[in-house]
Amino acid sequence: MTKRNQFRIALLLAAVAYFGYTSYVKPRAAPGAAAAHTTTAAAIPPNAREFTLGSLAFKACELAQKRSGATTAAFCTPFSVAENRDKPDGRKIDLKLALIKSEAERADTDIVVFIAGGPGQSAVESYPQIAAALAPLRKHHHILLLDQRGTGQSHPLDCKGAQPEEKKKEQPPVVAAEVENASGGFDEQKMRDETAKCLAEVVKSSDPTQYTTTVAAQDLEDVRQALGSPLFDLVGVSYGTRMAQQYLMRHPEGVRSAVLDSVAPNELIFGQEFAQNLESALKAQFALCTKNADCNKAFGDPYASLVRLRDALRAKPQDYQFRDPITFESMTLRLTDRRLAGLVRMFAYAPESAALLPLSIAEGLKGNYLPLAGQTQLLQEDMSASMTGGMQASVVCAEDADLLHDNPEEATTLLGTTLVDTLRAMCAVWPHGTRPADFHSPLKSDKPIFVLEGELDPVTPPRYGEQVMKGLTNAKLLVAKGQGHNVIGRGCIPKLVGNFVDTLNAKTLDTHCAEALGPMPALIDFGGAAP
Repeated sequence: MTKRNQFRIALLLAAVAYFGYTSYVKPRAAPGAAAAHTTTAAAIPPNAREFTLGSLAFKACELAQKRSGATTAAFCTPFSVAENRDKPDGRKIDLKLALIKSEAERADTDIVVFIAGGPGQSAVESYPQIAAALAPLRKHHHILLLDQRGTGQSHPLDCKGAQPEEKKKEQPPVVAAEVENASGGFDEQKMRDETAKCLAEVVKSSDPTQYTTTVAAQDLEDVRQALGSPLFDLVGVSYGTRMAQQYLMRHPEGVRSAVLDSVAPNELIFGQEFAQNLESALKAQFALCTKNADCNKAFGDPYASLVRLRDALRAKPQDYQFRDPITFESMTLRLTDRRLAGLVRMFAYAPESAALLPLSIAEGLKGNYLPLAGQTQLLQEDMSASMTGGMQASVVCAEDADLLHDNPEEATTLLGTTLVDTLRAMCAVWPHGTRPADFHSPLKSDKPIFVLEGELDPVTPPRYGEQVMKGLTNAKLLVAKGQGHNVIGRGCIPKLVGNFVDTLNAKTLDTHCAEALGPMPALIDFGGAAP
């Protein structure tokens, strides 16, 4: 693994974004609710190659997709802002701004804004993954995609290094233990050193203190005003819900509605509760296996098996080779108890990968680590490619790091203090921006808000949705049964989101169709789940 990726991959333990979406047709507005949605914008001809909204001149463009020759048709426009808003005459940075045109001849004047997760994901690059989930909204709305400053193509804070690509290819692809010491424990100094290397590259062209959620929220407001001050329907996923809440707190006049998927409450200190949240989610997921006769017969208690595997790797880390599932190149992996925890955490994000855990753990106890390694490499590649490590550091170090505290209960969990140790070491080196005094205050709003949670989410559990609901007077909470992190694309939820944004019927929204959702049965062998 190249040096540039060691810092980025270390941050993946703290990343909170994983996507999987399905598509449903948009419902008609509920009877009597049409008045909530009658204003339409000027028509944009179907074959238009350019048009103007407010003061922004959009031109047809194609949005590339990673690892694919396919593109997404869109309209793009340049948008420049001051990097440091206190120095308007200083360095300017260009933000990537794209608009997916509505299917309607005359779109509604309010615009849907998709806010990506992470922190560190690009909204533009993530759109192909969420497009089907937003399809009902596109029937009557334009969809705005703004790469948050520091991500994607908005002056990314990425430490890519200066080493030529051909030189990188000469090196054997080895997945190292990253920031672990020889015995498998966390190496704080190594983490600081890798952070310093990344920082040395970033500061050549950027001031990392200026890439916080608060500053990015002002960027979004500048875009809204440039568009002619339309109302926004915010759709935030994971970290995107923090951004959505902060924008709503600072600029309520610009918000018509909000959908908060896998919500992180404003009060949450990033990384502080992840170990306990994973522990609770794993026990709930594994309890489904022990209650199933076939799964129980095959695996007994998967959590107890996981503890045995962790203890064995803690006593004796294992080195082994496997083929990368994407490139098929030979790789070497050192599996330690810390790395196992990270692998299991990524598996727990979605029902499809969580269903593989009991079988993968059982195989690991037999000395076969390939199921864990192969699936994790796929997930890790996707997340590493979509995350911008420097921006993530700027956000966390400014907004959360100084509030992290020791929790004795973490020591007995699977993750232990890994996340807190990593963030503290990173933020001891990375420059800290500022945050408003009320940054971590609970959100209070009377705006129509639809809150979505996954019952088995290992990162943002349902209690976070319940916590946010306390400050909302016009909101609905949906907990999707058997689901993990990020549920907006599951089952009939796209249909419900479309209905909600069309009618603003938060409290009366009929969500019974979502009761058909449930957990995916655990695989008892590589042929599938029990019949």
